[in-house]
Amino acid sequence: MEIKQKSTWEKVELGTCYYPEHWDKSLWEPDLLRMLEHGITTVRIAEFAWNLTEPEEGVYTFDFFDEFLDLAERVGMKVIFGTPTATPPAWLTEKYPEVLNARRDGVLYRHGTRRHYNYNSKKYQELSAKIVEQLGAHYGKRPCIVGWQIDNEFNCETQQFYSESDTIAFREFLQERYGSLEELNRAWGAVFWNQSYTDWAQVYVPRTTYGDGTNPHQWLDYIRFVSESTIRFCKLQSDILRKYIKPGDFITTNGMFGSVDNHRLTRDCLDVYTYDSYPNFAYVWGDPKHNNTLLDRKWSRHLMEVRSVCPHFGIMEQQAGAGGSVGMDAPAPKPGQMMLWAMQSIAHGADYVSFFRWRTATFGTEIYWHGLLDYDNLPNRKMDELKKLHARVEAIQEIAGSDYVAPLGLLKDYDNVFDSQVDAWHGKLVSASETELFVAAQLSHTPMDTVYLYEGTSLEELKKYRVLVLPHGEIMTESKARLLENYVRQGGCLIVGARTGQKDIDGHCVMAPVPGLLASLTQSSVKEFTWIGPGDDPVPMEWNGRSLETGLFNEVLTAAGEDAKVLARYNGDIWYTGEPALIETKVGDGKVFHFGGTFTRGTVSALLDYLGMAEPFGELAQIPAECEIAVRRKGEKEYLIVLNYGKKPQEIFLKQPMVDLDNRCDVEGTVVLGSYETKVYRIKG
Repeated sequence: MEIKQKSTWEKVELGTCYYPEHWDKSLWEPDLLRMLEHGITTVRIAEFAWNLTEPEEGVYTFDFFDEFLDLAERVGMKVIFGTPTATPPAWLTEKYPEVLNARRDGVLYRHGTRRHYNYNSKKYQELSAKIVEQLGAHYGKRPCIVGWQIDNEFNCETQQFYSESDTIAFREFLQERYGSLEELNRAWGAVFWNQSYTDWAQVYVPRTTYGDGTNPHQWLDYIRFVSESTIRFCKLQSDILRKYIKPGDFITTNGMFGSVDNHRLTRDCLDVYTYDSYPNFAYVWGDPKHNNTLLDRKWSRHLMEVRSVCPHFGIMEQQAGAGGSVGMDAPAPKPGQMMLWAMQSIAHGADYVSFFRWRTATFGTEIYWHGLLDYDNLPNRKMDELKKLHARVEAIQEIAGSDYVAPLGLLKDYDNVFDSQVDAWHGKLVSASETELFVAAQLSHTPMDTVYLYEGTSLEELKKYRVLVLPHGEIMTESKARLLENYVRQGGCLIVGARTGQKDIDGHCVMAPVPGLLASLTQSSVKEFTWIGPGDDPVPMEWNGRSLETGLFNEVLTAAGEDAKVLARYNGDIWYTGEPALIETKVGDGKVFHFGGTFTRGTVSALLDYLGMAEPFGELAQIPAECEIAVRRKGEKEYLIVLNYGKKPQEIFLKQPMVDLDNRCDVEGTVVLGSYETKVYRIKG
């Protein structure tokens, strides 16, 4: 599925999330004017405000937002209007409890938070359609509105739905997918543990069971079902809005959470995709004492994923202050980090960056989710930084709409993404390898794209990349295997890791030598495999005089074709010492590598060196490991963006004449980037 998309925004723009219902009306105009003075041109509103339009069922009032939109039009502020379905009102959930989501044991989630509804309740679909219809009809032609956000953060808080409505819809999903109980029983391997079904009424969404014995094939289909349900609920709203919005106005949603095919969601429902970027979460969920995930820099990995969905995306929520609610905490950005993170988003493809939020809430669950302004409403260093960012954005406007350039691609597909959520073996391998691939690529300044495989993915899409890595593509189909073989035969380089080709589309392990459908391409097979136990020493492989760790899982490989060449062998105090760990096979004009381990930064670094992929833009500049680079291209013009994630100054060396877009000065040679500083250069040539 080739993604062809022009930027929704003609220029790089700044925005913020604003909640007029949280503030006295006397603050509205001063707030909007203050935003405009600091370079903010757009506000997102209304995504949690159902009651303000429909205070009781069937009774609609538009006075509140009419007043705010009148003010926005008077002062010249643009608006993104949110549909309020993420927080159904109390009158609705009390009258219609069937709209509520439920725990796996059937207990309903009650009113008092957000996202407590289920997508499949016919009543909730009906009431959601009515409120969206009313909002679209009344506000769709307002001059200040430039876009619409559907709901808020689909599948945030939970990706699991166990209401009665979900079971009914799940049965319909399975009947359409399989057609008969016989085929369902085959796909789910239901003969195992006597789980066979003889009536559709016996089929449910996963329910509470003893221990860890839930059917993995049922779970895989259940996640596919949740994705379909999410997309259908989003499309219900986008189809209504398209009847009312003005030409040029866009429809979006925000987030990026699990159990949803975000590519299909965007293709079927949206005009542009937006993401919520909170890099300081890395300090909550990461390990600050080790550099295994590069902390806030690892958010570039998330942005890489977003860019695969929508090359020119927006940021609906960019972290501005300390993150957290009454149940979570994260530190405040250090001086310079707010601008660094905004530039991180822009470097990866964002043409719109909206900060969360304008002012920190003084009540509610998110009272510690700090915005640009704090409770006191006084000027602060974040506002000073916003002014600097605005000046930067105005100086670099020529990069708007330019494309991110990457020679390396990380291959993924939703069957494997969903399977890795179900299968602990699969998920553990994917988590380890994708993290290390990202870290190694970052440290060698090798820009990388995420590339999703669909049944309709074209060869031309893959040929844009010199090297593609499929770390652990356990589920493999014949059409994808043919596509990958054609890519290699026509000059591409493919690297696959352990357990590739282990399963079919239903998640069944295939009764064939791994890598299964790719075996004829790799000309290799797997004799045995094993986890590396927690008490075991790391297992190295010897390659060209280097000893490289092979991760937490090993396959003992065999070269099974005359074109297959063993590059590296396992070493150490293990029973498979001397057996092949890495095999290279020449196929047509290209090469394929079968690596029997999970990827570590050492093995990735060695592979990149071997393939001449490390520092692919080294002719432009010499950059220290503490900095990230992005290369953007628009027509004949190329741009180099450098981001220093360190609290210490870093020295870079520009090997070619460039123009510093901040001051339009020519620059070459040594440049020092200060703490958390970023630079944007136009490459002269």
